[in-house]
Amino acid sequence: MMKKKEKYNVAIMGATGAVGSEFLKILAERKFPIDELRLLASERSKGRKLIFDGKEIEVQVLGKDSFEGIDIVLSSAGASRSKEFLPYAVKSGAVCVDNSSAFRMDETVPLVVPEVNPHAIDGHSGIIANPNCSTIQMVLPLKAVEEAGLKRIVVTTFQSVSGAGQGNILEMEAQVEELSKKESHHKVGNHIVPEKMVSKFSHQIACNVIPHIDVFEEDLYTKEETKMIKETRKIMELPELAVTATCVRVPVYYAHSESVNVETEKKIDVETAKGLMKDFPGITLVDEPSENKYPMPINAEGEDDVFVGRIREDASIPNGINMWVVADNLRKGAALNAVQIAELLIKEA
Repeated sequence: MMKKKEKYNVAIMGATGAVGSEFLKILAERKFPIDELRLLASERSKGRKLIFDGKEIEVQVLGKDSFEGIDIVLSSAGASRSKEFLPYAVKSGAVCVDNSSAFRMDETVPLVVPEVNPHAIDGHSGIIANPNCSTIQMVLPLKAVEEAGLKRIVVTTFQSVSGAGQGNILEMEAQVEELSKKESHHKVGNHIVPEKMVSKFSHQIACNVIPHIDVFEEDLYTKEETKMIKETRKIMELPELAVTATCVRVPVYYAHSESVNVETEKKIDVETAKGLMKDFPGITLVDEPSENKYPMPINAEGEDDVFVGRIREDASIPNGINMWVVADNLRKGAALNAVQIAELLIKEA
């Protein structure tokens, strides 16, 4: 149990990355009670200064001795760095909220979305896992309709390039610039950018979609798809829930979109589903098709809520609904959810 304090010493691992930058914004916006803020990153960021709440803070090199006196660690480092350094943080007395995949499926580590399973943090032993961005935004509307009994979930994601890191945004922009120089977009093969400009992704991302996120596994699902399946079952506390996923990268800067089909045990009509979404914390309902109003990534960018719309019954089965779900992958899909977990920790201290 964390000791109750007026203010807490907080460390951010991976402070100079895209999610680290969001941590800084969100901690300031939500006025998290911070005494000392320690920014940690790799050797190449040593001495760099970042702005937090109007003040400059110098970045320190991450090491096993970086956590002395720290109460809460927010980690946006990769899985290997989390596995290496978070045990040292726990040994120093800190509680860690990890945004990587390192501990998500560890049975001893809670996997938490505060609006869905806040009770799960009670079982932590120093580390709490933040789910995958695509999983986070899907489980909110799933929880909203849970009373109908979840039977089967079919999800297709449309994930922005920012989900793969800042470098991928720059790659997409460079490809768009290269394509704009071409005389015509009607000749065969004219959309292909030079091979040297395809590095972060397996194929050109500009003007394209790639049905491939992370590595392929033996069952031909990608690791990203497997994450969604396993994490959804763990968060919803339904180990036998039927879930299948297809994850697609799209040429969008920020915010992931998902087409979610939910088969339920009991009938749930459209108006009931809309009412449940409207009343659920963390969800904004945008569903006026006659007015062309539905969730889109350009509207979700920079926002905290998960946006749900295009709710309609699935006529192919007795009890099913379709929905369209959009959220900012760097905020609710990563940094915001982690900060909300930290807020839960200090609330229950």
